[in-house]
Amino acid sequence: MADTASGLRTAARRLTAAHGLNGFTIDQLCAEVGVSRRTFFNYFSSKENAVLGLPVRAPVEELDEQFVDGDGDLLDDYLRLHAARWALMGHTRAEAEEIGRMLDHEPRLHAQLVSIMVDAERRDMQLLRRRPDAPTDEFVSDMLVRVMNPLLRATITAFFDEEDTDFLTLLRRRADAARLALSPNPPKE
Repeated sequence: MADTASGLRTAARRLTAAHGLNGFTIDQLCAEVGVSRRTFFNYFSSKENAVLGLPVRAPVEELDEQFVDGDGDLLDDYLRLHAARWALMGHTRAEAEEIGRMLDHEPRLHAQLVSIMVDAERRDMQLLRRRPDAPTDEFVSDMLVRVMNPLLRATITAFFDEEDTDFLTLLRRRADAARLALSPNPPKE
């Protein structure tokens, strides 16, 4: 299964680089990899998601349920959830650079990524509300999710730019800085 997903991702990226997203069909992509159209849709919901490496079924349900059932600090558990999700993706620096180049040349990929991020944010808001220790004010819990997204983007960039590649450490560093910045009297350095 992993080989099929990898083959589809690789071929989708190669075809996109050579012809653009509009320059090939899903059927052509499937023929190149030697799989059926039905098989393609078992792995990816669109050409864009294949290029971005975003599978139809990411095995995050177990991680999400562990978060909901968690009894640690809410923010720390939420940070660990994002670090565990990141680990499942297994992105490499080379892959990130390749995706970055494609995002620069294919506006549809950027639009797809933004749409996915909005959907993920909405799902995380619902997930957070299921936790027994979630803030009773939904505005507050929703804000936690909304504040986290820029921290995640900065962490992803740092993950590929810095020597320390422990995602959770990088994310905690940014969350701690945000906590200080948002405190009523942030310390002056």
